[in-house]
Amino acid sequence: MDWLFFFEISLAGLGTGGLYALTALAFVIIYKATRVVNLAIGDMLMIGAYLFFAFSAGMGLPLWIAIPAALLSMGVVGAVVERTIIRPMLGESPISSFMVTVGLSSILVGLVELIWTADQRRLPEFLPTKPIRIGEAFLAPKIFYGFWVAVVLIVVVLLIFRFWRGGVALRATASDQGAAYSMGINVPRVFSLSWSLAAVIAGVAGIVVGTIGGISSSMGVFGLSVLVVVIFGGLDSVLGALVGGLMIGLIEAWTGTYLGGEYKLLATFSLLVLILLIRPYGLFGTHDIERL
Repeated sequence: MDWLFFFEISLAGLGTGGLYALTALAFVIIYKATRVVNLAIGDMLMIGAYLFFAFSAGMGLPLWIAIPAALLSMGVVGAVVERTIIRPMLGESPISSFMVTVGLSSILVGLVELIWTADQRRLPEFLPTKPIRIGEAFLAPKIFYGFWVAVVLIVVVLLIFRFWRGGVALRATASDQGAAYSMGINVPRVFSLSWSLAAVIAGVAGIVVGTIGGISSSMGVFGLSVLVVVIFGGLDSVLGALVGGLMIGLIEAWTGTYLGGEYKLLATFSLLVLILLIRPYGLFGTHDIERL
């Protein structure tokens, strides 16, 4: 029975970890392309959830229209943020760009509270509610389907990177901006593409997270765990985002169950410190070598 309980907790942790990995992928896309540490990634996730709420509950649109409308709007939000806030910071110090995203986080929270107030709300139910049974173990259906939504989207994004022309341009820019310029790639447009794509991915994660636990102006706290994930796995590593997300999800589930919810952050940050002491660039991060 103890092993069955442990298996159920682990499945729930993997479900949460899949959403961490999905959001961390959005973070990594922005960092690889623009070298901007986007501390507002959790609040972009929140905006995606509230846009879906506005289209579905506010306007009464059917789900098959509300979800694409919310994601399309998130793509526009990402492009506008890049063009108006991030692009003017090109050439500035990394700490300046970092502080701009801190300000962006506060602006997004303020907008949500101004339009929808700080009260918690529920998103329309669109995921199946029948309990999922895996062997002898039971898993909450929202966690199960949320995990597979994350898996499918991650696969789609990786295929885009591999085969789509825009994805190839993004990879080239992430590898070497100077070389990308010399090959005729429109690097500023790639920057805009990376923010739009990351915003759409964050929007999907926000809709799923909001469906599981409701939405509020404090949803951005989810980004704190995502920040741990990307530092743990490596700021510029897609593989690190995926592995780190699943590992942090498991650690949080085990710690919260056996030690108590108040120990989850202690456990994850302790593991983060340990990893950084051993590998300062994260598990799969790139160790930059500068020639003098």
